[in-house]
Amino acid sequence: QVQLVESGGGLVQPGGSLRLSCTASGFTFSNQAMRWYRQAPGKERELVAVISSAGGSRNYADSVKGRFTISRDNAKNTVYLQMNSLKTEDTAVYYCNVLIYLYPYWGQGTQVTVSS
Repeated sequence: QVQLVESGGGLVQPGGSLRLSCTASGFTFSNQAMRWYRQAPGKERELVAVISSAGGSRNYADSVKGRFTISRDNAKNTVYLQMNSLKTEDTAVYYCNVLIYLYPYWGQGTQVTVSS
């Protein structure tokens, strides 16, 4: 079955950095685009970044452009989200996502808290 396992969240001060990882199994990872979403308390889940199957195309939400970088290692079945210059408004649970035959699969999420 499809499994997505996120890691790398934590508490960081404003201006700091974190790298999230999402390791996938149960499907052919190299065939699928991968996405990172986030959900802050009281807000709807929002798309943060997406990367194509081979990694050649990447897109970002305007709120994270220039600060976050999505990447992938198809040999390790892992997608990453490098987050730099973190702001308090980046505080959220971050989720990895894949669409397979239009059905969305989600990881359990990893908490990112940006606070001084």
